[in-house]
This record gives sequence, structure tokens and C-alpha cells, in this order.
Amino acid sequence: MSDVTKNKLPSKAILLEQYKINRSGFETILSTIEYKLRDILTLPSRPTLKSRVKSFESYYRKVVRVKPSIKEEFPLPLLTDIMGIRIICAFLEDLAVVEQQIKDNFVVKEVERKGASLSFKEFGYESVHILVEIPKELLDAAACTGFTLPQDCVCEIQIRTILQDAWAEVEHELIYKSEFSPFDLPLKRKLASINASLSLADIIFQEIRDYQNKLNREIDFRRNAFYSKADAIARDELPLPMGNIEQNQQINSPYVRGTIDDMLLAAIQAHNAGEMEKAVKIYTDIVESKPTPNNIILSVILKHRGMAFFAQNKYDEALKDFQQSVLYQPENYRSLYYIGIVHSVQGDNEKAIEFFNQSLAYNEHQSHVYYRRALSNYNLSRYVEASSDLATAKSMGLDDDDCRLLQDCLMKKFDMNM
Repeated sequence: MSDVTKNKLPSKAILLEQYKINRSGFETILSTIEYKLRDILTLPSRPTLKSRVKSFESYYRKVVRVKPSIKEEFPLPLLTDIMGIRIICAFLEDLAVVEQQIKDNFVVKEVERKGASLSFKEFGYESVHILVEIPKELLDAAACTGFTLPQDCVCEIQIRTILQDAWAEVEHELIYKSEFSPFDLPLKRKLASINASLSLADIIFQEIRDYQNKLNREIDFRRNAFYSKADAIARDELPLPMGNIEQNQQINSPYVRGTIDDMLLAAIQAHNAGEMEKAVKIYTDIVESKPTPNNIILSVILKHRGMAFFAQNKYDEALKDFQQSVLYQPENYRSLYYIGIVHSVQGDNEKAIEFFNQSLAYNEHQSHVYYRRALSNYNLSRYVEASSDLATAKSMGLDDDDCRLLQDCLMKKFDMNM
């Protein structure tokens, strides 16, 4: 099939007529691709998707400018971005993840990194533009409705951060859509400054995100060690060693040295390294810092310090900190749970159940709390209640050796009573 000569474009009126005829077909294909993207994209923070068929005026301006070839089998000269989807992500790290997920699920024809070639003196938006083939099944389905696209037709997918998208939108209005481009040097400098500020903000957001991810992993590790020790005590075994952890816990914090965030990071590093006295001292320094932290911060820090006391078998000190944590933030369901754990370790199962109940009242989706309540009910010979709680814990995905051990003990009790 031959192409019509590029310079011999149909009149604007003819193009408009053909555009109106085919627009609904483009929209159907575009919505199906967007639906597939929403299904395949997996990120911790949900991206925003926007799709559009290029407006006729925008389409016509570009057609006149680039003069694309016209396929014999399709009346409109096609642009690579006549169908476009924008994926807007929260963080820089998400861009590469989304790009790979697109490559894994579509046939990619081209990847262009807008702004990658700009020098530090230039301003312009950054964005990843990916051209993907229209899946054959979509082309076939469209053909059945009378909408036949060329086999090499593509859809453009753009990937940006929120700030990159904000800059692109503003730049598009100020420069691309305007007949006047800013030639004035001070004005160009202002635009460059704004772009640099947004780029720096993206980098800082990512640094904070990296810090949070690392901190959350360490908190999860420390919390699991706390649970493991409580479970080991419940089995009348020696507590698991808390200092058996690699010392390579260094994190480059984006926070200013000496701030609460920086001190908390240092405390958790010491905590996870088994340096409990150092951890307790830093937690105490935060609690006693001036100006006094707000109630939410105090609740969190006291909870952490209580866990450090618990790791040292200082149960009275741990209990006091967990109780103070709840005083500062009554809905702190973890601290309520930890109060219950200390009471169970000290043999007061009735009191433990009371606080497990309070914790579940604020957050009923805690499998570990159901397990611990089941254990306390078992110790009080309430086997039906224990079995019910254990079943709930297992339905939430908790099915470790301790659960199986408790299940075996319950089965034996039920067998004895039959």
C-alpha cells in the first residue's frame, strides 16, 4: 500500500468530517487500553491515569506542522499521539517501575525521555513517552464494528511525577499554546528557576520516601522481634536474643541532624542493633526535649521506649511507658495491645484480655491480637473462646508454628472433654 504524498493534505473541512466519524472508535480503543493499564499497574501509591483523544484543533495544528503520511486504508493522517494516556506517579522511583510494567504487558515501539538532553541552563518538562502497539485483539474487535485502523497504529503513554505534570501543564499554557514565547532573559530565568525548584522538590520527596521505607522496614523488624520474644515467653522458652542483628544499619537521613526525626532514626538503629541502653537514652532525650513534643509524638516515642524496656525484661518500666503512650493518644491500638502483652507475660490473663479487647475496638484487623487473646483464653481454660479467636487469626493469614501448637493443644482439650 502506498502513502499519499505528505504535502497533499485534505482540506480542514474534510479532515474535520473524518475526525468526527472516527473519534468514537479512538475513544473506545483508548478506554480499553486505560482499563488494562489500571489492572496491571501495581505501586504502593496509586497513580492517577488521564486519557484523551487529541482535540481536533490540536490535531489539525500538528498535522499541518508535521504533514504525516495518509494510509490508503484509513482516511485520516495518523499522529502517534492522537490517542494519549498520562500516568501520574507520586515519586521518582515509581517511573521506572511503571515503565517496566508497560514493557511487560505491551509491545513497545519507542521510548522517548523528554527533557533528558537539556543542560542545567535550560528549562523544560521531563517526561517518559512510550509508544505502544494497539493490541491485535483490540484492532480485531474494532474492525467488527466497522472501525479499521492500520496495523502500525500506536497509542502514546506518558509517565510523569505529580510535579513534572504540574510543570508541563503550566508550561503548555504559557509557551506552547501561546503565540508569544518568552524571549526576555529575566522571564526565562524565572521559568528556569521554577523548573529547577520543582525538580529539586521531586528529589527531596524521593529522599524522604526512601528514608520512610527504610525506617518502616526497621520498625517492622523490631516489632517482629518484640512479638517473637513475647511468643517465646508464652511457650516457656528462653527469649530470643535481641542483639543478634547485623550492625550495618546506617541510613543517610534527609532530616537535619538533632531533629526529632533524626533522633528517632538513631534510636531505632540502636534498638535493632541490640544497644538497648543507648536506644532508651535517645528515646528519653526526645521525650524530655524542649519545646515539649505534641501528644501524638510523645505517644509514639513512649511506645518505642516501652518496647526497648521489654527487650531488657524490664516489664514494669515497659508497662508504664505503654500506659503513658495511651494517655497521650487513647486510640493508639498498638500500645493497648502491648499493655495486654505485658499483662499476659506477667500472668494476668484477665487484664490482658481487657486490653486486647480495647485494641481490637480501634482496629479489628489485627491477627496477632486475636492469637494473643486466644492464648490468654486458653490459659483461663476458656477453650471455645480460644478456638474462635484462633480461627479468626488464621482467617487473617496468621498460621505459624505457635498457631499450630495452640491448635494442637486445643484439640487435645476438646478430645478430653468428649
